[in-house]
Amino acid sequence: MTTPATARDRAKAERADALLHEAARLFAARGYSGVSLEDIGTAVGISGPAVYRHFSGKQALLGAVLVKVSEQLVSGGTKVADAPGDAVERMRVLIEFHVDFALGNADVIRVQDRDLAHLSEEDRAEVRRLQRTYIDLWIASLKPLHDAPADELRLRVQACFGLINSTPHSTRSHSRSYASTADILRAMAHAALVASHD
Repeated sequence: MTTPATARDRAKAERADALLHEAARLFAARGYSGVSLEDIGTAVGISGPAVYRHFSGKQALLGAVLVKVSEQLVSGGTKVADAPGDAVERMRVLIEFHVDFALGNADVIRVQDRDLAHLSEEDRAEVRRLQRTYIDLWIASLKPLHDAPADELRLRVQACFGLINSTPHSTRSHSRSYASTADILRAMAHAALVASHD
């Protein structure tokens, strides 16, 4: 049987998730400076001051959005990298994971590209740490497939992310299906990672 406290906790968690979702959507549409706490509260049916029951302010909301997405990338990427299988299959699944993540989280990618500077120093450091962890697990997965120094592997991985993450900025029409877009991005990402430069 669900206790009142458990129900309240669940409702509070759901409201916090809704605030994060709407904050990401509004920040993506208008930029961090163009959004108020009142805007975010209204989007989920509460007043601006009521947002403080869940987050200490707009900057804390931005931090929660970007830290959460970085944690999700590291968690998902780690599961792929640690799964049984050969290096070719691991890289294929990593690419698939990141493409699906980018296409499914376009708002958050726009916010990270544009509004990272508005984070608190603590949240910015945490996002950067998580980003480095994610890049490093990709480098480790690419290394068996490409005989190249570490700095080149890092360049390839970061260029691959740039290619995939730019998609939310360039595929705003519905003329191409999700599956078709994902297939093209997977093929391009694989080519970017393993292409010879001789």
